[in-house]
Amino acid sequence: MKPEKAKPEYSFSSFLLTQEPQFRDCLNGLHQLIKSIVPDAEEMFSYQVHCFKHIYMLVGIGATKEYCSLYTMSSKLVKQIKNELSGCKLSGMTLHFNPDEPLPVEIITRIVLARVQENEMRATTRREK
Repeated sequence: MKPEKAKPEYSFSSFLLTQEPQFRDCLNGLHQLIKSIVPDAEEMFSYQVHCFKHIYMLVGIGATKEYCSLYTMSSKLVKQIKNELSGCKLSGMTLHFNPDEPLPVEIITRIVLARVQENEMRATTRREK
Protein backbone atom coordinates (compact mmCIF):
# COMPACT_ATOMS: atom_id res chain seq x y z
CA MET A 1 0.00 0.00 0.00
CA LYS A 2 1.36 3.40 -1.02
CA PRO A 3 1.68 6.04 1.68
CA GLU A 4 -0.62 9.01 1.17
CA LYS A 5 1.06 12.07 -0.24
CA ALA A 6 0.71 15.11 1.96
CA LYS A 7 -1.11 17.95 0.26
CA PRO A 8 1.03 21.05 -0.05
CA GLU A 9 0.13 23.77 2.44
CA TYR A 10 -2.23 26.28 0.84
CA SER A 11 -2.06 29.98 1.59
CA PHE A 12 -3.53 33.15 0.19
CA SER A 13 -0.04 34.46 -0.59
CA SER A 14 0.66 31.42 -2.78
CA PHE A 15 -2.67 31.97 -4.55
CA LEU A 16 -1.87 35.65 -5.05
CA LEU A 17 1.43 34.81 -6.74
CA THR A 18 -0.47 32.83 -9.40
CA GLN A 19 -2.54 35.88 -10.34
CA GLU A 20 -1.61 38.48 -12.93
CA PRO A 21 0.16 41.50 -11.36
CA GLN A 22 -2.62 43.97 -12.30
CA PHE A 23 -5.09 42.04 -10.08
CA ARG A 24 -2.95 41.45 -6.99
CA ASP A 25 -3.56 44.73 -5.13
CA CYS A 26 -7.32 44.46 -5.60
CA LEU A 27 -7.39 40.78 -4.56
CA ASN A 28 -5.23 41.54 -1.54
CA GLY A 29 -7.61 44.35 -0.53
CA LEU A 30 -10.61 42.02 -0.88
CA HIS A 31 -8.84 39.38 1.19
CA GLN A 32 -8.02 41.84 3.98
CA LEU A 33 -11.56 43.25 4.01
CA ILE A 34 -13.24 39.84 4.16
CA LYS A 35 -10.87 38.67 6.91
CA SER A 36 -11.65 41.85 8.88
CA ILE A 37 -15.38 41.11 8.63
CA VAL A 38 -15.11 37.38 9.43
CA PRO A 39 -11.72 36.89 11.12
CA ASP A 40 -12.36 33.23 11.94
CA ALA A 41 -13.34 32.28 8.39
CA GLU A 42 -11.50 29.21 7.13
CA GLU A 43 -9.63 29.79 3.88
CA MET A 44 -9.24 27.27 1.07
CA PHE A 45 -8.74 26.93 -2.65
CA SER A 46 -11.68 25.51 -4.58
CA TYR A 47 -12.47 25.54 -8.31
CA GLN A 48 -9.57 27.93 -9.06
CA VAL A 49 -10.96 30.42 -6.51
CA HIS A 50 -9.71 31.53 -3.10
CA CYS A 51 -12.68 30.76 -0.82
CA PHE A 52 -13.76 31.70 2.66
CA LYS A 53 -15.84 29.31 4.73
CA HIS A 54 -18.04 30.10 7.72
CA ILE A 55 -20.00 26.94 8.50
CA TYR A 56 -20.53 26.54 4.73
CA MET A 57 -18.85 28.29 1.80
CA LEU A 58 -19.18 32.02 2.34
CA VAL A 59 -17.66 33.91 -0.61
CA GLY A 60 -14.74 33.54 -2.97
CA ILE A 61 -12.35 35.87 -4.76
CA GLY A 62 -10.43 35.47 -7.98
CA ALA A 63 -9.67 36.98 -11.34
CA THR A 64 -10.50 36.35 -14.97
CA LYS A 65 -8.44 37.63 -17.89
CA GLU A 66 -10.14 41.03 -17.59
CA TYR A 67 -11.71 41.36 -14.16
CA CYS A 68 -11.42 40.74 -10.46
CA SER A 69 -14.29 38.62 -9.22
CA LEU A 70 -16.30 38.26 -6.04
CA TYR A 71 -18.14 34.95 -5.91
CA THR A 72 -21.18 35.57 -3.69
CA MET A 73 -22.35 31.94 -3.75
CA SER A 74 -25.94 33.18 -3.44
CA SER A 75 -28.16 33.90 -6.43
CA LYS A 76 -30.88 35.14 -4.05
CA LEU A 77 -28.52 37.76 -2.64
CA VAL A 78 -27.39 38.95 -6.08
CA LYS A 79 -31.03 39.40 -7.12
CA GLN A 80 -31.68 41.47 -3.98
CA ILE A 81 -28.80 43.91 -4.56
CA LYS A 82 -28.69 43.85 -8.37
CA ASN A 83 -29.79 47.48 -8.71
CA GLU A 84 -26.91 48.66 -6.51
CA LEU A 85 -24.25 46.97 -8.61
CA SER A 86 -23.55 49.55 -11.30
CA GLY A 87 -20.08 49.38 -12.77
CA CYS A 88 -19.73 45.65 -12.46
CA LYS A 89 -20.65 42.76 -14.69
CA LEU A 90 -22.95 40.10 -13.25
CA SER A 91 -22.60 36.48 -14.20
CA GLY A 92 -24.88 34.26 -12.16
CA MET A 93 -23.73 34.62 -8.55
CA THR A 94 -20.45 36.30 -9.49
CA LEU A 95 -19.61 40.01 -9.62
CA HIS A 96 -16.83 40.94 -12.07
CA PHE A 97 -15.25 44.37 -11.86
CA ASN A 98 -12.24 46.32 -13.05
CA PRO A 99 -9.40 46.07 -10.49
CA ASP A 100 -8.86 49.84 -10.85
CA GLU A 101 -12.51 50.43 -9.90
CA PRO A 102 -13.16 48.00 -7.02
CA LEU A 103 -16.56 47.40 -5.52
CA PRO A 104 -17.45 49.77 -2.68
CA VAL A 105 -16.43 48.50 0.77
CA GLU A 106 -20.04 48.97 1.95
CA ILE A 107 -21.40 46.59 -0.68
CA ILE A 108 -18.75 43.94 -0.05
CA THR A 109 -19.39 44.21 3.70
CA ARG A 110 -23.15 43.82 3.20
CA ILE A 111 -22.62 40.80 0.94
CA VAL A 112 -20.29 39.06 3.38
CA LEU A 113 -22.51 39.77 6.40
CA ALA A 114 -25.59 38.61 4.50
CA ARG A 115 -23.79 35.38 3.58
CA VAL A 116 -22.76 34.84 7.22
CA GLN A 117 -26.41 35.25 8.20
CA GLU A 118 -27.59 32.89 5.42
CA ASN A 119 -25.09 30.23 6.50
CA GLU A 120 -26.00 30.53 10.18
CA MET A 121 -29.72 30.30 9.41
CA ARG A 122 -29.12 27.29 7.18
CA ALA A 123 -27.13 25.57 9.95
CA THR A 124 -29.85 26.33 12.54
CA THR A 125 -32.56 24.99 10.22
CA ARG A 126 -30.60 21.78 9.65
CA ARG A 127 -30.09 21.26 13.39
CA GLU A 128 -33.82 21.67 14.03
CA LYS A 129 -34.76 18.91 11.57
